[in-house]
Amino acid sequence: QVQLVESGGGLVQPGGSLRLSCAASGFTFSAYVMSWYRQAPGKERELVARTTERELVARITTTGGTTNYADSVKGRFTISRDNSKNTVSLQMSSLKPEDTAVYYCNAANWGINYWGKGTLVTVSP
Repeated sequence: QVQLVESGGGLVQPGGSLRLSCAASGFTFSAYVMSWYRQAPGKERELVARTTERELVARITTTGGTTNYADSVKGRFTISRDNSKNTVSLQMSSLKPEDTAVYYCNAANWGINYWGKGTLVTVSP
């Protein structure tokens, strides 16, 4: 059974940091490109039906050799993976209120997509 379980979300003040983690099981983790997406509050109903509405935050290739980031998070977020532990992480720094969202872990390989259930990050004074 495929599982992606996110953790590490919570409430943080602007300028603070959080580290999200995603534990994967049930598939060959090292063969999948891993990504973090997010959905901002208030768009949930619309976005449930169309996952393309989720914003790609960061992506890392199978060996970790290449990473990509949304312009809005470049220089603040860092994605990493540990293929020996089947985990992918997102280190978030200098958080802003507009980073408030549910963050989802995604695994992709040749059209196959797996999603976690998400973890809520709230950035507020």
